[in-house]
Amino acid sequence: MVASVSTRAWQRMLSGRRLDLLDPSPLDIEIEDVALGLSRVARWNGQTSGRHAFSVAQHSVLVLDIVGKSKTAAPRAFRLAALLHDASEYVTSDLITPFKAALGPEYKAVEKRVQAAANLRFGLPGVLPEAWTREIKRADRIAAYVEATRLAGFTEHEARRIFMFRGKDPGIDLQAWPAERARVEFMERFTRLQPEE
Repeated sequence: MVASVSTRAWQRMLSGRRLDLLDPSPLDIEIEDVALGLSRVARWNGQTSGRHAFSVAQHSVLVLDIVGKSKTAAPRAFRLAALLHDASEYVTSDLITPFKAALGPEYKAVEKRVQAAANLRFGLPGVLPEAWTREIKRADRIAAYVEATRLAGFTEHEARRIFMFRGKDPGIDLQAWPAERARVEFMERFTRLQPEE
């Protein structure tokens, strides 16, 4: 029996893989699909200054760079987890936090399942250690503050309040990359973080 269109819960990727969003298998996730998708998903719903949208792929590289500055001797797997912290968004998209809250726990559950599958696919634990999660969230908060104040029109006061950022401004200059550069940079960082054979 063929499933009706209304019950389809998978997405076909350009690699030929089909990822079931409700029951994602790590075997159906390819890094090229992740990099392409994230390079074309806009953060801030595309409401950023500049010629190009600020992509989730560029955000992921920024988070990795922030982690690297604070944890220079961090294990390779931890740095890979930082790069892949939003990998699920290659299929779930990057919804702004207030909209995620309005959608309720079902959306978050789908996002968590896809993220766990992506983690497993690339040799990470499905659920990251709490210490890693805490450090990545800290870097993610710094990245959000920088993006908000450099590209998304937030005042410093507003961004500090909304993103609960209490630190010193990191002084990061930021301009959105074209999607292809974001894809290439993401892939280069991923390749560098692979274990040597």
